[in-house]
Amino acid sequence: MHEFSFQDDILPLKDKLFRLALRITMDRAEAEDVVEEAMVRVWEKRESYSNYDSVEAFCLVVTKNLALDMSQKKDAQNLSLDESMAESEMDESDPYHQLANNEKLKLIHRLINELPERQRLVMQLRDIEGESYKKIALVMNITEAQVKIDIFRARQKVKQRFLEIDGYGL
Repeated sequence: MHEFSFQDDILPLKDKLFRLALRITMDRAEAEDVVEEAMVRVWEKRESYSNYDSVEAFCLVVTKNLALDMSQKKDAQNLSLDESMAESEMDESDPYHQLANNEKLKLIHRLINELPERQRLVMQLRDIEGESYKKIALVMNITEAQVKIDIFRARQKVKQRFLEIDGYGL
């Protein structure tokens, strides 16, 4: 078995854990608190790392549960994802196209945030974090088939609403 090191195996996950917490809480400060608390809890369980098939999945589960607990205690504010995504998607250099692309990206993020919680989380884990269906099923405590169904429905819902809003008035 692989010996796990907190420094080498857990700490590099902090950005991924932060993005997951941010998607759930929709508040940067709360997400930072969630990741900090998750790291403490994972550290406290360091003796039992060998009991887990995937320490990364364990970290994601701890973060998800803490973020859900925190978001249930307080109404979350909507916050878009990292602006670097907007910059990477822009192929046009003129200000009009940049503005149009930024607005479309904001709309997509808003539509994702309006999804039901489970669909929003599986979409975050699959499409943004790039996790496997198996790992998502483990983190969310659902079957792989249900993960696929939730992702399909989430994508369809976002696409349908985007086309309705983007095509309005044409």
